[in-house]
Amino acid sequence: MNQLFRRKNYSATDTSTNLLRVLGTWDIVFFGIAAIIGAGSFSSLGEAVFRGGPGVILLYLICGFACGFTALCYAEFASRIPTAGSAYTYAYASFGELIAWVIGWALIMEYSFGNIYVAFSWSDYFTSFLERLGMHIPDYLTCSYTEAKKAFLNGSENKELINAWTSAPLLGSLKFIVDIPALVINGLITWLCYRGVKESKNFNNSLVILKLAVIVLVILVGFSYINTDNWTPVSIETGTRSFMPNGFAGVMSAVSGVFFAYIGFDALSVLSEETKDPQKTLPKGMIISLALCTVIYICLTLVLTGMVDYRKFDGVGDPLSFIFEKANANVAWMELTVSFVAIVAITTVLLVFQMGQPRIWYAMSRDGLMPKKFQTVHPKYKTPSFATIVTGIAVGVPILFTDKSFILDFTSIGTIFAFVLVCAGVLTLPPKEKIKGRFHLPYINGKIIFPVIFIGALVGFHYFQPDFFDHLMEWNDPKNGEFRASIFFFILINLGLCFLTFIKNLSLIPLIGLSSCLYLLTGMSHENWFYFGLWFAVGLVIYFCYGYQNSKLRNAN
Repeated sequence: MNQLFRRKNYSATDTSTNLLRVLGTWDIVFFGIAAIIGAGSFSSLGEAVFRGGPGVILLYLICGFACGFTALCYAEFASRIPTAGSAYTYAYASFGELIAWVIGWALIMEYSFGNIYVAFSWSDYFTSFLERLGMHIPDYLTCSYTEAKKAFLNGSENKELINAWTSAPLLGSLKFIVDIPALVINGLITWLCYRGVKESKNFNNSLVILKLAVIVLVILVGFSYINTDNWTPVSIETGTRSFMPNGFAGVMSAVSGVFFAYIGFDALSVLSEETKDPQKTLPKGMIISLALCTVIYICLTLVLTGMVDYRKFDGVGDPLSFIFEKANANVAWMELTVSFVAIVAITTVLLVFQMGQPRIWYAMSRDGLMPKKFQTVHPKYKTPSFATIVTGIAVGVPILFTDKSFILDFTSIGTIFAFVLVCAGVLTLPPKEKIKGRFHLPYINGKIIFPVIFIGALVGFHYFQPDFFDHLMEWNDPKNGEFRASIFFFILINLGLCFLTFIKNLSLIPLIGLSSCLYLLTGMSHENWFYFGLWFAVGLVIYFCYGYQNSKLRNAN
């Protein structure tokens, strides 16, 4: 049992010499913007707005707040452990081998499964752009089999998906439906990551500049079409105007779509061994990129909810071009421009995620928890070549049989869980020597401050939303029951944290990050938790069948 939780000791020199250190601070910032500003703004933002209404802006602030404190925790780890592996490596140092494996397994959900959703989104914008240019790809070659079948059986109003099912040719008794653009872009990105991080860096930086320029253009043009009445639509339930027409539970139901926008920033920490002076460069790059992207998302949400009634975003997969369509603002040149740049933006997200996953496997293999083959570094390109190819396959195969909505929820819950463990891990770290030029997480004693903040927030929330607490234990409510149950357990856990903080003088910054990420988990449904548990059950079987037996830390004794 002790072996399962034995920690690995890292030093500042405990790094691989096989990977090239070519990334500077602004390269990290650009990779961060590439990962964060992409599918979240050009695709999942539409679903988030539909669920939460204009009030979804509050959720972006909550997620940005949570991710900001989490980024500080990542930065503290990055300054101590400048090696590839991200949260996996950090968990190994703070919680031990079993939890490290759990996090590594969760990161597969984030990077590999996340890129499945991103590939689908890229395909949607690519085919939409070709349509606007007068070129048509058959519908059964631009969506997944599962998506088309589900739309047909449920009587969806999506004509493209229905047509894909009804017009698809038969291979025996099976309809031939496959998303060719998604498969092609996955193959091209895998090839680019295989070739080298320097090539990927140059390609990424040029695309990010173009993407940011057009997003600024969207914000500037969009503000001139805003109708402020759209920010306070009429609530269906109460009949009164409200910033949160579906209530706060409705806002929280959008957490998967909103948080998906932020999951890319931690991918930067897997680039430690390819970063110049990572103890200084990584923390600075992560924090700058996160702050910039939060501001951009808030501005975009204000524009979308101000230009178009939030109810019109139901099923819209290309929200930034949708607001300029003929039925809305009717700005044809902006509609075409956004469609093109969306392809660019989502390509950069694919690139960053596809770079992240191989380096997780590389780090796990180096510790003996994955087969040695995953350590293979290409002699010419100096990239984890085998792991990159396997990642391409891991993303490509599920494209054939899964769909976007399932992948979106599945990815978000795994990432938030990883963030929770990173923040908790910082609380276990011993004090370190301060070295000039390196990032140091300030220690603020939370003994009194954290309990006051949390209990004060509870009192304040009860004052503004007394009805919510009056019905807190009504878990059978079909609309709000799950959220109430989640909040109940969130309160219990945080009261426990208040007690531990008072006894052990825990640091305030990671505590706030931990509490914020725990709050984001309250927006997850029971289906999310079921598949999350099933995924980890499979991971534990693999660990005990292979990782435990081959662990270098275990076999060193």
